[in-house]
Amino acid sequence: MWATGGDIVKYVTTAKDITDVARVFHFLSEAKGRPTIGLAMGPTGMISRLLSPKFGGYLTFGALSKGQESAPGQPTVQDLIEVYRVKSMDRETVVCGVVGKPVYHSKGPILHNRGFAELNLNYVYVPFLVDDFAHFMSVYSESDFRGFSVTIPYKEDALRLCGDKVEFVAKGIGAVNTVIREKDGELKGYNTDCEGALSAIEDGLRHSGLATNSESPLKDKLFVVIGAGGAGKALAYGAKERHARVAVANRNYERAKTLAESVGAEAIELEKLADFRPETGMILANSTSIGMEPEVTKSPISKDALSAYSLVFDAVYTPKETQLLKDAIEIGAVDVSGEEMFYRQAFAQFKYFTGVPAPERAMRDALSSPPVAHKGTLPTRTPPPRTFPVSAQCSIGMFNGRGLRVSQFVCAYPFKNGWSFSHSAHFGMLMERSQVPSGSFALRY
Repeated sequence: MWATGGDIVKYVTTAKDITDVARVFHFLSEAKGRPTIGLAMGPTGMISRLLSPKFGGYLTFGALSKGQESAPGQPTVQDLIEVYRVKSMDRETVVCGVVGKPVYHSKGPILHNRGFAELNLNYVYVPFLVDDFAHFMSVYSESDFRGFSVTIPYKEDALRLCGDKVEFVAKGIGAVNTVIREKDGELKGYNTDCEGALSAIEDGLRHSGLATNSESPLKDKLFVVIGAGGAGKALAYGAKERHARVAVANRNYERAKTLAESVGAEAIELEKLADFRPETGMILANSTSIGMEPEVTKSPISKDALSAYSLVFDAVYTPKETQLLKDAIEIGAVDVSGEEMFYRQAFAQFKYFTGVPAPERAMRDALSSPPVAHKGTLPTRTPPPRTFPVSAQCSIGMFNGRGLRVSQFVCAYPFKNGWSFSHSAHFGMLMERSQVPSGSFALRY
């Protein structure tokens, strides 16, 4: 396509896996100053739109508003500009992000990118929708892919990948939620979930007057953890370190038993948790994704069973008030939202990513008062001529000898009562004959 002498080259594919996007980034980096657009459609291709400016992309595409996407995996213009700051992104931008499946519910990009902007750091934080953690990390192995928040279901995979370069707490928990690529290329693993969650629960007990021990409000209390994954391990480990008595309930009893044995706790089948009431005043901590958007009416335990608990914590933070927490409030228990854990673990991650303390107030404000989304509309009046290309496709042209179509890119400008097509630039876009309807013309402003 470059060899045709086109003014702008556009290459669009569909990513079946997030590692496919690396080929698009390579394509953009080879442009050598030639105006080039490279994008990958689909959910796993979103980072091609978010990171296009870093790799020299001529432009990227955004929807006018949520629900008006013209292609799969397309973010809104508002998010591109206000959250990901694409206008200030360049080749030196350091990339961090959240790795998981699912991942697009995460508020991490809003939180961390506000922190980067507040300190004027040339960093960006993006969501990585990943199917194979180890393969993803091996493909995106450049030094400017610096820091990774690891969420469900990859915290144990991250522990294995980091090998012996895992901090003491993360090793004791058996789960890593933060991976840092060091200058020598080695990966180091940390766990910020533990301190983030347990400190939030302890403060909840203190502020409600339920703290009865000056050493730790959790000392000697019965601490029940739902879930035996990475977050569950962090909660069980942290509670045991604070001298609480721990019990672990999980849908898979064998996993509950394994975790319980590792921290000297009791294992419970999740189906029997409703009848587990050895005493009152217990602490309940849900580490599973039950109740997360969109299944907001679900809860891991019935409301009636909550009567034995004085405090209920839910690691889920979307929504902020889950069904579990609503039920806890109704029966009179103290509720602690996963949002507070999310803040605290993110502040610690921010320092690992950047080497400087997080601007906590600015980051909290990012979620408490996010930018108001505006519904995109076309101008009501005809604006004066401008000098930027409007996204337009012309599928009228000639087929070459190989049966591939060379189409044109049309630069159009609004002018008086209609459109002024001031010039046509040759557009080196090749399409299969079967994909191009003859005589069609589509223009999007």
